[in-house]
Amino acid sequence: MSWPAVLDTGSWRALGEALARGDLFFVSLWGEGRTVRVAVREAQGPAIGVHALECPGGAYPALSHVHPPAARLERSLADLTGLSPVGAPDARPWLDHGRWGVSHPMGEAQPTTGEPAPYVFLPVEGEGLHEVPVGPVHAGIIEPGHFRFTANGEAVARLEERLGYTHKGTQALMAGAPLDHAARLAGRVSGDSTVAYALAFARAAEAALGVSAPPRAQWLRALMAELERLANHLGDIGAICNDAAFAVMLAHCGVLRELVLRACAVAFGHRLMMDAVVPGGVAADIAADGSRAIAEALARIRQAFPHLIDVYDEANSLQDRVVGTGIVRPEYVQAFGAGGFVGRASGRDFDARRWAAYAPYDALDFEVPVLAEGDVNARVWVRIREVQESLKLIDQILERLPAGPVRAGLPAAAGEGTALVEGFRGDVFVWLRLQDDGRVGACHLRDPSWFQWPLLETAIEGNIIADFPLCNKSFNCSYSGVDL
Repeated sequence: MSWPAVLDTGSWRALGEALARGDLFFVSLWGEGRTVRVAVREAQGPAIGVHALECPGGAYPALSHVHPPAARLERSLADLTGLSPVGAPDARPWLDHGRWGVSHPMGEAQPTTGEPAPYVFLPVEGEGLHEVPVGPVHAGIIEPGHFRFTANGEAVARLEERLGYTHKGTQALMAGAPLDHAARLAGRVSGDSTVAYALAFARAAEAALGVSAPPRAQWLRALMAELERLANHLGDIGAICNDAAFAVMLAHCGVLRELVLRACAVAFGHRLMMDAVVPGGVAADIAADGSRAIAEALARIRQAFPHLIDVYDEANSLQDRVVGTGIVRPEYVQAFGAGGFVGRASGRDFDARRWAAYAPYDALDFEVPVLAEGDVNARVWVRIREVQESLKLIDQILERLPAGPVRAGLPAAAGEGTALVEGFRGDVFVWLRLQDDGRVGACHLRDPSWFQWPLLETAIEGNIIADFPLCNKSFNCSYSGVDL
């Protein structure tokens, strides 16, 4: 069925039923003013459809009652715009903790006063159950989030998350902003994925304006994306092992991650490569000694990493903690469309680099590792295999990097575009609408963690509370990415 860009209420409901049947795949949900929008894709082809429903009464039929992955996005949409999902099974606030001083800041904003109502966690009934609250302030230097465990002894019967503590108002700040300033905001949605977000935003802007980045810029973007993936995976592997009290892996993986970050600083002027990807291309060409610095870092990683894999795989005490712990069922991964290592460790074969085949990945040779076990160990092994693939991809990019300019000029014009790119956590989605003067009319950014956080709640069930840090780190979801 061909879905029009603007839907009526009946077509909106029919689209929800298509999502429930699996005929369409859910990408994201957002709104502006009195309009709600949904992005979906079909199983075949790299096209993403964006469909709008006008809500003159401030309400729309909920998708979450037939397609649960929409639930948290509906809740955040209600907090930001006041658009109400009719029939939603969960109407509690998500981003709004009652501390903004205003309700619905991106809709018909109204000042608020007084103390906020207490947040109501879902009830759990049963003999011998007790609650254990954790966070939002944690023992480490990490982002804030609250986790409410219901346990029977040490065994977890239910976990419920409460996030939203790092809401920054990014999408509201983008409205009316110049394109270059909005690009900087996009790169700060989730700092460890700054390249992925900047790339998705830049590609959406280029799609809106009908412009392509020069070939050399496209290859440099892929180089940065793979360096970002490599650094984060190395850090994650060590941190997961550290949460199982195997600190030696954290130390050695930390050294390798540092090698990547230092090479990035030499090549692109910033350890995280923040603001290096811009609409139209890249901010600057790779430094004269950048390729050498990257090659030297990769040589040292190739020398050390195989031994670390052996250490991980042969440490019985470590394997006892990671094998069979925190299993995510394949049907949940498929239903939520979970991407990245969370999805691929449970059998979901999806990678935006392959599905969208955006340049230069359509010309590069790489494998997408997919496992079926779905436990902490599988999520580690997907990362290990992706480290190996990223090393090969970086070699190919450096060997075949084309000559030429690194940035194209962009007209000041109206347009609308979308982009889906593969970050280290999974697929990052951006929808962008530009005004006639080239400024941002509206922008929506969707982190892969929106569809991974709910699965963490299922992964810990039946495990002991002491294994939660291990499970949580194996997911490494972004708090900031979903708090916007």
